[in-house]
Amino acid sequence: MLETYRRVLVVPGAAAFSATGLVARLPISMVSLGLVLLVSARTGSYGAAGSVAAAYVLAQAVATIVHGRLSDTYGQARALPPAILLFGVGLTATVWSVEAGLPLWTTTLLAVVAGCGLPQVGACVRARWSHVLDDGARVQTAFALEAVADEVVFILGPVIVTLLATTLDPAAGLAVAVASGVLGTLGLAAQRGTQPPPTPRGRRAPVGTVAAAMPWGAVVPLTVVCLSLGGLFGSVEVITVAYAEEAGVPAAAGPLLAAFAAGSLLAGVVVGAVTWRRGPEHRLRWGMGVLTAAMVPLAFVGPVWLMAVVLLAGGFAISPTLISAMSLAEAVVPSSRLTEGIAILSTGISAGLAPGAALGGLAIDAYGASAAFGVCAASGVIGIVAAAVVRAPAKASTVTA
Repeated sequence: MLETYRRVLVVPGAAAFSATGLVARLPISMVSLGLVLLVSARTGSYGAAGSVAAAYVLAQAVATIVHGRLSDTYGQARALPPAILLFGVGLTATVWSVEAGLPLWTTTLLAVVAGCGLPQVGACVRARWSHVLDDGARVQTAFALEAVADEVVFILGPVIVTLLATTLDPAAGLAVAVASGVLGTLGLAAQRGTQPPPTPRGRRAPVGTVAAAMPWGAVVPLTVVCLSLGGLFGSVEVITVAYAEEAGVPAAAGPLLAAFAAGSLLAGVVVGAVTWRRGPEHRLRWGMGVLTAAMVPLAFVGPVWLMAVVLLAGGFAISPTLISAMSLAEAVVPSSRLTEGIAILSTGISAGLAPGAALGGLAIDAYGASAAFGVCAASGVIGIVAAAVVRAPAKASTVTA
């Protein structure tokens, strides 16, 4: 297993851009929670905190595709620095607005600016892997490595921001998010040797070339799969918290969600070390089916320890499903638009989180936490249907007119 990963990490520059990308991604899991902790501490209102965090998350989701296209068109070295500096200035101004007691609309507007600035580093790193590696098996291993990095980010980020906010100052976690995001992203942008070559479009395109078309027939159902995954993740988080409270051990919510993430992390490590006989389409359908099936028993689990076991087992299907989706995107999206294509899938996940959490909350109020786990299974069914219609056409490329 270690040898499999060594073969991709020894590629010149690969270990550096992967590690830098890990640091640069930390704000993804830190900022929204950090905003809730800061705004609620300063204003005493969770409603205000939630609205500021929601504005930030929505702005980030909308801007993700734009960032992907800019990176493909101008190159990461030119596209990333202005974006991350906008994020840093915007989030710093947001914190200042809260500390200064400015009106809520001002804080919300500044949070939108910060959200618009945060680039899709995960998509940029995966595009680099596709550029520096020359065969599909090694690309899959690299994508598995990045899936593990994503899980590390989502495990460490909330812990760091909560610890700093509760032991030092409510703004301390956001300060670390700004520092890691700005320094990590600038460090990634400085590594020009491994970035995919830019592909100018429109008036900047070389004379006699035609930009490759996005294969929407494959990208749209893949995005729906990711949307369903986002809905599943959002609902699991809210419902697990409610389950722990109903069980009389609210402190168990964190370990339960950590078990879910740990299953995904372990599976990601294994997936990257295996040579698969079947293609990513097949693995996507199986992964989505297994993940959905794993959600069904949650409605009937009583003991907290058993819930941890079931969530851990269900988590094993997350990384294989996400890796398959990203591998399919890498296989069908033209190289000149790969960052944009992966960013579209990432936007699907982000867009599904809020509706999943909202529907999970409504189900909890109406039927209780255990029955509400049905929302997770319903989200998975949508993903199963979308995965069933995914077709992988041949990868396109920019051609000469």
